Amino acid sequence: MFQTPSGGAGQGAAATDSGLMSIGAVLNALRDEFPDITISKIRFLESEGLVEPRRTPAGYRKFSAHDVERLGHVLRMQRDHYLPLKVIREHLDAVERGEAVALPRVGRQRDGEAVAESAESPTVARIGRDELLATAGIGDQELKEWESYGLLAPLPDGAYDAEAVTVASLVVQLGRFGIEPRHLRVMKAAADREAGLVDQVVAPLKRHRNPQTRAHAEARTKELAGLAVRLHAALVQTALGVRLP
Repeated sequence: MFQTPSGGAGQGAAATDSGLMSIGAVLNALRDEFPDITISKIRFLESEGLVEPRRTPAGYRKFSAHDVERLGHVLRMQRDHYLPLKVIREHLDAVERGEAVALPRVGRQRDGEAVAESAESPTVARIGRDELLATAGIGDQELKEWESYGLLAPLPDGAYDAEAVTVASLVVQLGRFGIEPRHLRVMKAAADREAGLVDQVVAPLKRHRNPQTRAHAEARTKELAGLAVRLHAALVQTALGVRLP
């Protein structure tokens, strides 16, 4: 469970006598676990109904310990399970009502909305453009630039698959070291070539007359993808003369 910090520089000035916290104090409380969190994202989560801070007569937001704990749950469910905010909100609301509910998984969208499925069902998680921008902490122009370099691409319905969150987060982190999106085109080209090689191997299985053989193609694709990722990582580490933990 997420714990708000006790003490710390500046916290006493940010919190009120009633224990409520300013948005800046909330940012500091969450940053250790979620280094990419921004004030804009907290405001976005509020606008989506994930948290409802109190307002002072002057309009300033004041967050309770429960608000901060709930934000931690929201961010964790986004990061670990790639769940859309609508599904996260419904799940947390049910939990707070005392209902015994399992963590949902998200399937294909229907009419632009994510459809929750049972844990036994195969799923393809989706995320909307606005939610991707807020999760990555980037602006629309940055996303357009990344798309122009082929690093991200929307699905036909305008949404993005779950891996877009991972890609966006890594692009942001690499940018802190001066590696710009245009520099990453070589990585995207290498990934496309690796994917093409895997496709060549599994293509006969996908075209097979036997339905069971065709179904086996997905499992084989995942297995080959895992091996390709491990090999790529090992080659990069060998080339740089480092070993990652």
